[in-house]
Amino acid sequence: MKRIILLKVNGINHELAVEPRRTLLELLREDLGLTGTRKGCGIGDCGSCTVLVNGLATFSCLTLAIQVDGCAVETVEGLMQNGKLSCLQQSFVDYGAIQCGYCTPGMLMVSTELLQRNPHPSEQEIRKAISGNLCRCTGYQKIVEAIQFAAGNNDE
Repeated sequence: MKRIILLKVNGINHELAVEPRRTLLELLREDLGLTGTRKGCGIGDCGSCTVLVNGLATFSCLTLAIQVDGCAVETVEGLMQNGKLSCLQQSFVDYGAIQCGYCTPGMLMVSTELLQRNPHPSEQEIRKAISGNLCRCTGYQKIVEAIQFAAGNNDE
């Protein structure tokens, strides 16, 4: 039996009928067409499905859609402003922090939460923040450098 939920995704209000067993990841990708959020492991180990729920980094593969009733959800698509990449997104491009790109949406979202909470994190704080997100391509150094650059420029 479906249940009606209300949520705001990337600033847009939605009213959706969802089955109680559906995940937030499925709702975002299949119902709303927001395919930037990736399904990796499906068990909360890789972080590629990370979105922000009420400003907190959340694994959308482990979160039931009905759990976000009344919440604000931000996906990687919501980071762009007026068709322009955010400073953080642009720094990922500029620093070569993107290889295959599969982990990138999750890395961007957990980094966004970090920078909102702590605008000038240390390298150790950055590494701790991204520790729940797996990357098989970059070795993390370029990702850390991109976040450091964005942190140095996020006052603009």
